[in-house]
Amino acid sequence: MRKFILTAAIGLVAATQVVSAQEPAMIHMRNLQAVSYVDEAQIGYVVNTDQIYLEGLDTVPQVRFWRSIMTLSPDSGLLSMQGTRTIFAKWSNADWNKKTEVQQNAYRDSIRKAHNLGDTVRIFYTAGKNDFYNPHIVLDDIHKAVPIFMQEGVDPFYAQAILLIESPGKVRKSNAGAVGAFQLMPGVARSMGLKVGKKIDERRDFYKSAWASSKLIRTICVPQVNSMLSKRGISCDSTELWYRLLVLHVYHAGAGNVDAALNVINPKSGGMWLIKQLWVTKAAQFGNASQNYSQLAVSAMIELDYALCKWEGKQVCRKPGTVGN
Repeated sequence: MRKFILTAAIGLVAATQVVSAQEPAMIHMRNLQAVSYVDEAQIGYVVNTDQIYLEGLDTVPQVRFWRSIMTLSPDSGLLSMQGTRTIFAKWSNADWNKKTEVQQNAYRDSIRKAHNLGDTVRIFYTAGKNDFYNPHIVLDDIHKAVPIFMQEGVDPFYAQAILLIESPGKVRKSNAGAVGAFQLMPGVARSMGLKVGKKIDERRDFYKSAWASSKLIRTICVPQVNSMLSKRGISCDSTELWYRLLVLHVYHAGAGNVDAALNVINPKSGGMWLIKQLWVTKAAQFGNASQNYSQLAVSAMIELDYALCKWEGKQVCRKPGTVGN
């Protein structure tokens, strides 16, 4: 395994080492940290995630749940409540799958009764995914994507978040037809200038896919978020965490579905409260997977921080996700 050292935050003087001097790139440079490969003469970059901890997101149950899933073996799983993601129990997949559907539902009913929950509260069983979420294998991709996003004037936060949760370290195809490290759908990829056909699929080219993803965020996602907020009279700062997470929701679910969810919430102001409300709101095609998206992004960012800390050899790091943590 390659070893890394996380160095201090980068100042503006280092900008020319990554991209040509452009104002958007210089602004985003302030949010980067250098990662040195101990065994190689190489430096990469990751996004500073201090806002996550300042907002206390490392302590909320949804993030604790997903961190637990990210570090849990796929032969085990957790029972949790939809929305809050409060964890009730851990099972081995073998033992859980031995139960009939009737027995599983009876067990869920016993949880509802023990915790005074209504009959309609959904209890999910989610298998561990430490075989999928691996900060080590995705770090190289983050290093490659950061300068591409910055050259396009796009906040590299989005590159890091998407790579950590969509297709970490591998070129995957989703059941919906999304392909590549940035999980672009065929029509979206073509609209961003990529060739997608039976013989050529440029979504599988990391650099072209990264460029198309950054263009999608710059030309579609960010303007749509700005429009949704503007028509509700909500001011915003594009460097604030809640705004970035809202853009990620549009990237994943589409502006129409996010706007439908906002109509249900009817916000008068922005902030992390709005993102947390999206976590428990359903509207149009904005459902469970959409609710989870920014939760996954935050959780994966924290897991990357923890991994970098351990790789650096520090004795005290923020705890990884564990059941009941």
